[in-house]
Amino acid sequence: MAKINRKFILKVHEVLGITTGMVVFIVAVTGCLWVFKEEIESTYTQYKTVVPQDKPFLLPSEVKRIAENTLPDRAIHGVVYGQPDQAVEVIFYEAIPVFYQSIFLNPYTGKVLKTVDHTADFFGFVLAGHVRLWLPSQIGTPLVSYSVLLFLTILVTGLVLWWPKNKKALKQRLQFIWKRNTGWKRKNFDLHTIIGFYVSSFALILAFTGCVMALNWFYFIVYKGTGGNKAPQFIIPSSTQVQPSSATPTYDTLLLGLYEAYPAAVSFELHYPANDSSSIYVEVTNSAGLYYNADYLFYDQYTLEEMATPSIYGKYKDAHFADKVIRMNYDIHVGAIGGITGKIIAFLASLLTATLPISGYLLWYGRRKKKKYKASIV
Repeated sequence: MAKINRKFILKVHEVLGITTGMVVFIVAVTGCLWVFKEEIESTYTQYKTVVPQDKPFLLPSEVKRIAENTLPDRAIHGVVYGQPDQAVEVIFYEAIPVFYQSIFLNPYTGKVLKTVDHTADFFGFVLAGHVRLWLPSQIGTPLVSYSVLLFLTILVTGLVLWWPKNKKALKQRLQFIWKRNTGWKRKNFDLHTIIGFYVSSFALILAFTGCVMALNWFYFIVYKGTGGNKAPQFIIPSSTQVQPSSATPTYDTLLLGLYEAYPAAVSFELHYPANDSSSIYVEVTNSAGLYYNADYLFYDQYTLEEMATPSIYGKYKDAHFADKVIRMNYDIHVGAIGGITGKIIAFLASLLTATLPISGYLLWYGRRKKKKYKASIV
């Protein structure tokens, strides 16, 4: 019975591996490139740096006017204010059709330093491959999402198949024991099984966190399964009442207060009210390169009274265990949760994962060819 089960598990492993192999390879290669996005971009994005001046930043209303004149008829997603030596970034984003660009301004003079199309640069290309294989979203996104979900099964079945029958076999499953006469088929088998074993735990984490981001039902199950009781989606509360607009937008006053209230913050991403009843939403980045411990703040656009949200995306200090699990998901996925060491681990795990479909295909092809050869001589 055990032998029959092992054959069945091998068949499942092979079929799923062959079916999703190309997708997993592309996702893994693009994933390892994405890990060091910030570090790589820092080598050629000097326009993000300015000379500090002994004068205040331009107010959000002034930045909004300059940005809208630069890209008219486009929707501003938000404006990012950072440190005295950093440019102000105005983010334009529209979902359908996708429009995702940023304008970088000198925060003291308002001079346009650079306009960047995030969908057309190198990492835009990498991300498009990672999430949709460079295919139309309605085709590529579900293809990637469910291939990564199936990859979880491939990893589990692979671990079952890896499990040695005795102690002698264990040694050969943990290290490469190659001699001069070791053939390429044996070497390929060892590469697949040994690398697969050592990388499997990290690959499981990468695939699992990827599923959380890619599949809404998976995201909901993980949140509720870890004890979550808040709204797991992002909710921007409405202002209490609509009042006549004043000459000075309240978000100009708000910005000054943010720098006083959060002196250690890395940056503030301010979102202009979407309509007359919407609140002002601000994302406070508390740690460079991390998202999980950001504070999401909401203010009445007329009174600047701070408002609460029923969502998991509020102040980090108010987050419960399940909220933190979800909020940490992206930082875990790219390894940023562990600093540069975590990123190196994520990079290597993703890169080595990309070798598994290749060595796995060669194993499958070798077995298939062997069966055909045996059948031809019978």
